[in-house]
Formats: sequence, structure tokens, C-alpha cells
Amino acid sequence: MASSWSSNGRAPLVRKSAGKNTQAMAIHNVITSENPILRQKAKKVHRFDPSISKLIEDMFETMHAAHGVGLAAPQIAISIRVFVAEFEDRKIAMVNPEIIKAEGEERGTEGCLSIPGYVGDNIRRATSVVVKGQDAHGKAIRVRAEGWLARILQHEIDHLDGILFLDRLDSPEDLREVTEAEFEQAGEEALIE
Repeated sequence: MASSWSSNGRAPLVRKSAGKNTQAMAIHNVITSENPILRQKAKKVHRFDPSISKLIEDMFETMHAAHGVGLAAPQIAISIRVFVAEFEDRKIAMVNPEIIKAEGEERGTEGCLSIPGYVGDNIRRATSVVVKGQDAHGKAIRVRAEGWLARILQHEIDHLDGILFLDRLDSPEDLREVTEAEFEQAGEEALIE
């Protein structure tokens, strides 16, 4: 998968949201796997102020711009326990998430915005999960997910623990390069970002 984001340290692009109330939203650079931030365990959020809500808005904007279905704060070089995900009609933002129940096992293909141009096949994940965490204001929330959404949530929580899908490969042959054409053909049904 090709990505227009790089880890060159430039300031994030700024896009104004449509509508009467135009608040600037930032599209951040997505860092890639050689950045050590992606291998660190992200810090727990203790202070819930407007900056958390703003970060979540920016993360959704960044995820959409990069054509992803999930994004963790460490992927934009912010090492705190926050992720966003969107699949079908579910839009989820969680702070300090923790998987409290996982059932079943299935294998699937995953990609990652931080590992552009490659996917991993046969990545093992639970088929269903229950995740507890907090919303942008610190209120306790729980999310139950199955299938593809469960896979997305597990992938994003891995980012918060410094784990990449590369760490979940059973063998090196399960990592393969994808061309832009293959990526476009696969669409979001085959890849997690």
C-alpha cells in the first residue's frame, strides 16, 4: 500500500472542516516501523481535557485521509493509549483500552499504515472481543466486537503495547509485498490499517 505520509518531521497538514463552525483539524504524519515510538508501550491517559477530544478528531481525520480503518496515537508519534477505528456503521474512539474477554481464533490478512507496501497473511486473532476503556471525557465504556471489527480493535491495541503485525507472523513467508493495484483491488475488506 502506498502512503502519502512520511516520517520526515514536517508539521501536519491542516484542513478546515466543512460547515458553519470551521475548526481547524490537523492531519498528522503517520510514522513508519523504523521509528522507535512504535515499539514502546504507550502511556496511560490520566488527564481528560479538551486536548484528548481534539486529538481524537485529528486521528479520525488522519485515518480517513490515509484510507485506514483504524489508527493508534503512537502511529502519529504520540505515545499515549488512544485509538480510533471505523468499520461499516461503527465509529469507535477509546482511551486506555483493555481487552477483557477474547473468544475463538481465526487467521486473516492485515496491513498497517506504519508498514506501507506489505501485508501479513495468517495473522491469528480472537474472533470476538470485549474491550473496556474510556471515552474522550473519561467516562467508562465497553465495546463488543466480532469478526473484522474484533480484528481491527486487537490490531490497534497491539500498537498501544508496542506490537506490530510483523510480530504475529508464524513464518517469514507470510509477509508479502503488495502493489498499489493489488491494494486498490483488495479494498478495506482484506486489510487492516
